[in-house]
This record gives sequence, C-alpha cells and structure tokens, in this order.
Amino acid sequence: MKNIEWSSLTFGYMPTDYNVRCYYRNGKWGEVEVCSDEYLKLHMAATCLHYGQEAFEGLKAYRCPDGKVRVFRVEANAERLQNTSRGIVMPEVPTELFTEMVKKVVRLNQEFIPPYESGASLYIRPLLIGTSAQVGVRPAEEYCFLIFVTPVGPYFKGGFCANPYVIVRDVDRAAPLGTGMFKVGGNYAASLRANRRAHEQGYASEFYLDAKEKKYVDECGAANFFGIKNDTYVTPKSSSILPSITNKSLMQIAEDLGMKVERRPISEDELDSFEEAGACGTAAVISPISHLDDMDTGKVYNFGEKPGPWSTKLYNTLRGIQYGTVEDKHGWTTVVIE
Repeated sequence: MKNIEWSSLTFGYMPTDYNVRCYYRNGKWGEVEVCSDEYLKLHMAATCLHYGQEAFEGLKAYRCPDGKVRVFRVEANAERLQNTSRGIVMPEVPTELFTEMVKKVVRLNQEFIPPYESGASLYIRPLLIGTSAQVGVRPAEEYCFLIFVTPVGPYFKGGFCANPYVIVRDVDRAAPLGTGMFKVGGNYAASLRANRRAHEQGYASEFYLDAKEKKYVDECGAANFFGIKNDTYVTPKSSSILPSITNKSLMQIAEDLGMKVERRPISEDELDSFEEAGACGTAAVISPISHLDDMDTGKVYNFGEKPGPWSTKLYNTLRGIQYGTVEDKHGWTTVVIE
C-alpha cells in the first residue's frame, strides 16, 4: 500500500499508476489497453470538445474489514452509461467490457486503495468521448472509453454531517426534455455558476427547482434530493433528474427497513412537511440538509442541525453493504480482490 496520509484525503485528484482504455473504430470496440500516461492526445476538432459528445460515470472501490476489495453496483453504472450513450448518439459500452475494465483498473492500482479504517475509498471515473475530427454537427465515428481511479476522502468537509443549501431560481440545471437524465458534462457546466455563488454565500451547495415552472424540486447541486416524513422516503420524479444509483439503492434499503417509498413530483410548498431531508449520490452517499434557504421569499426550511435518525440508519446500512459488514441481500457488490 502506498505511503499516503489517508486521513487527510479530500475529494480531489491524486495521480495513480495506471488507467485503462478501449477505442471504438470501424463500428466495433477494440482490445483493452493499459496506459501509464495521464494525458490524452486529441484532435483539435474532436466532437467531444466542440459538440459535447462525452459522458461519464462515477463509482467506488472499498477495502473492507474482511480484507477483500469490493465495488458497488458496477452493472448499474454500465447500464446508465448505455442509456446516456443512446441519449447523445454514442456507441454503447457493453456491460461485460465495462465490468472487465473496472476490475482491471482497480487491480492495477490496488496500492492506492485506502485502508478500511481511514473512511476513504478509491473513486473510479469511466469516461466516454467522441474523438473524430469534424466541424459539422453530427455524431463522431470514433470514440475512446477510458477509466482512471484516484483515492478520495469525504466529498463535504466533515463527512456525514448536516449542511445548509440555498434555492436558486435564476439558473436552470437542465431542461425537462433536455439532457438532465443523462450523465453528461454539459449538465455540470450549467451548474458551476450557481454552485460557486452558493459557496461564496456560505452554503454547501445550490438547490434547483424545475426549469419549466419553478414550482417543483429538481436536484441538490449534483445530487438527488430525498425527504422523510411519517416513516416515508420521498424523492422527486422528473425527466430532468439524473437517475442516481445511490438514490435507487436507498429506496430499496428504505423498503427493507420497513419504510414506505414514494417517487413523485415534490412541490416547494411540501418541503415544510419533511422531518429530514438530504442530498444523495456516489460522492457523498448521503449529505443531510440542515436547512434550506429561499433567498427570494425569505423562507427557511429547517430539517435539523444533525443527521436525523432515518438518514443515519440509511447511511449506515448502505455503507455497511459497500464495506461488506451488512448483508448484501440484493447482490450489489462485486469482489474485485479476494
């Protein structure tokens, strides 16, 4: 294992030894290549640079107390990338190829997987880009699929703790019939201005309402929203929201724990009724929301300065499954290193 100060890791990039790549040419995927170069040689007219033909995923590998290394829901990430590929007209990466490359890159960089006690993990970033040189607006003919890894600490400083969020109305993250349901860079570029402003105002992240009516809950920055009331887990349903694999997992865990689950539109007015609320995603798992400020109306929605009981139970259960300390009833984890 590398001599790294694991406890001081942030959610940032650290070089590792290898990445893996596979190229799509002449209508088919080639052989998997192992590379130690952190850089890509791209044509200046590549479609990913000009027309946003790029998609990515995010998942993690965990060094577990039983000595094994597990990855979480790798097939679900492959399926979501395939859905995104259909959405922006790129060739689909087969699940078998995706899984093979994830396993290979984790094994090649196993010295960078943080120890269990550190609370850190190995972040895995698959990336699919159009590489053909074109100036006309049309799909590329050639693509590069690569995966790199980097050890990361908590996404939010302080880890699992409640943070304030702020509602923004002058910025739309994604349109209802746009690319919101796909994991593409453009959605994140659209959020950067509002995110920076939220940070400058002392908030953990911005909070979006729907682009069409500014009436319904959309996303919490780059994460899905959930609220809890009357032992019910409620999360928004919309064509502009990215289907979070973490949220999907939490919905199943909530049912396993005896909660009711509702996935439906949530109006801003309903926020007042939630006992707990949070953002969820691969990076932070769950980030409880302490309070949500609506700067336009002066309204403040309070959910508690500490993580609530249900949020804590959901977080601990999901983390336990990821680390192999809670039974994996649904076959979500894959052992990569015995």
